[in-house]
Amino acid sequence: MKKEIKITWLGHSAFEIVSAGGTDIMIDPFLTKNPATPTELKDLAHYHPAYVLVTHSHGDHLGDAIELAKMSKAKLVCVAIPEAFKKGELPRELFEGVNVGDVVKAGDVKIHVVPAMHSSEPSGRPVGYVLEFADGRSVYHEGDTWIFGDMALIQEFYHPNIILMPVGAVADGQMPQMAWLAVTRYFKPEVVIPMHYGALPGSSTEEDLRKVFGKDPRVVFMKPGETKSL
Repeated sequence: MKKEIKITWLGHSAFEIVSAGGTDIMIDPFLTKNPATPTELKDLAHYHPAYVLVTHSHGDHLGDAIELAKMSKAKLVCVAIPEAFKKGELPRELFEGVNVGDVVKAGDVKIHVVPAMHSSEPSGRPVGYVLEFADGRSVYHEGDTWIFGDMALIQEFYHPNIILMPVGAVADGQMPQMAWLAVTRYFKPEVVIPMHYGALPGSSTEEDLRKVFGKDPRVVFMKPGETKSL
């Protein structure tokens, strides 16, 4: 039986996802310095996640993850070992290092760590996350990635129903045309939510994206701060 998943886009690649059972997960919480995040949502005290996932070490994805984990006592999940942990600023019990193929049990959600095609300075490697919910549905946050052949395996293994897809074409980011090719070639989603656009200089606009995606009913454009129940 389908159960409600609440997805809030906070601008760029930052999302808050709450399961039907109330498990609160934040991904790539670039908030306080994110020009796309609404002012009223930049205050980290607003959030109370149980888990904070980071796809890679670039500042526009790592963002406020460490501070948020410390404030909310959330488990920080990432590949790279945070400097704050090395320095003793982040307690060991709040950090869970992962690698591709790992599964993290988070309340009523299973978090699967999958590959991504990008860089990750200063440390670690880029990944994406597939969140598997109790009703059998899954949400795939691609992180920051280019199209790559192993997306076919992600579809085969996890069958993502909802894809949070980077489309912004900033510097080494994925162009909208390549993002859409990935959807049509490798995936069979019910919903595609574009992300990683509209925040950084030179990024694609919603108008740019609509020219590529056309009127496909699966594409759901969100405004920063908006919540969808799916």
